[in-house]
Amino acid sequence: MVRSRIAGGFGGLTSGWREPMNYLPHLLALLVGAGLAIQVGMNSTVRLALGSPVIATIVNFGVGLAGLLFLALASGARVTPGAAAAVPAWAWFGGLLGAAYVAATTVLGPRLGAAALIALTLAGQMLAALIVDHYGVIGFPRNPVTPARFAGAALLVAGVLLIVRR
Repeated sequence: MVRSRIAGGFGGLTSGWREPMNYLPHLLALLVGAGLAIQVGMNSTVRLALGSPVIATIVNFGVGLAGLLFLALASGARVTPGAAAAVPAWAWFGGLLGAAYVAATTVLGPRLGAAALIALTLAGQMLAALIVDHYGVIGFPRNPVTPARFAGAALLVAGVLLIVRR
């Protein structure tokens, strides 16, 4: 196991050891976020060719479903019998939010531009995330809004205003 000594205080060393931070989840989140901007352009191209944002969204989910089915089969993923009954009713509607996001961004992307669209959706996600974290709802642990977290969200919103300004 790799351990690193952490400096603390005014240049002094702490008496303990701390595990190094694993940045892989951060990198994956960054890459997935970059993929969203690309996905909007792809979906908008499909919408223009097929003439319907709803049909383009269905195509998006169909291709995604095919990819996930392949991944599930290749990895041997299985559902435990009876597991679906344990899912709360409200949790099944997450797919509708995903569909609404894909359909809306397919239409809004060409109108707003990639940077403005992603900035605005990110600001909406951040504000909702602060509320969800603060109250610890829909499967997230409680993580209260602190002045630092609020300031971070405010800076993000300020960045959005700079991006969408014309």
